[in-house]
Amino acid sequence: MLKDLDYNTQRGYLRMPEYGRNVQRMVEYCMSVSDREERNKVARAIILVMGQLNPHLRDVEDYRHKLWSHLFIISDFQLDVDSPYPKPQKEDFTEKPEPLSYPRKNIKFGHYGKNIELLIKKATEFDEGPEKQALILAIANLMKRHYLTWNRDTVTDEIIFDQLSQLSDGAIKLQNVTLTATAGSNENNQRQHNNKKRWKHNKNRNKKRY
Repeated sequence: MLKDLDYNTQRGYLRMPEYGRNVQRMVEYCMSVSDREERNKVARAIILVMGQLNPHLRDVEDYRHKLWSHLFIISDFQLDVDSPYPKPQKEDFTEKPEPLSYPRKNIKFGHYGKNIELLIKKATEFDEGPEKQALILAIANLMKRHYLTWNRDTVTDEIIFDQLSQLSDGAIKLQNVTLTATAGSNENNQRQHNNKKRWKHNKNRNKKRY
């Protein structure tokens, strides 16, 4: 009796699951029709059914063209009918796309990223003056914010100055200034840490209660 059961694992491969197995059976029947004119009629009827099953395709440009392409895909490109559009080739769907090239950049400090290095390079090209000094100070504050974002430990201004010098190949020497990026960041980190400890304490206390 179990032999008569119809399992999905015993069925043929479903080429486009969004249309279901009944549509695939319709396509297989269409392929078996010997008369070409009758086969064309069956194909057009299947296109109407496919459009009703996927009404969202009507919002797609040239949606009927897409339906006909799907019809040939379901038939494994073996259906021989008169399509109003060029028949797609199987090779167009089986060829592997060319791999995309990924930019490989040597970043000295990962927590700063490449954009910080580009900003520093741009700053070294500025003429000496207040504008350059303001840009360098802004970059240093940004570096400190980035450092505290990716590292839980605090960082001194001297470390930022040293790494700024390394990233600029010694062209930028910043000293005798106080960076302002740490105060708000440290307070915020400490506040989040305290909130987390308080939440864990309340959670454990509720567990003991119940």
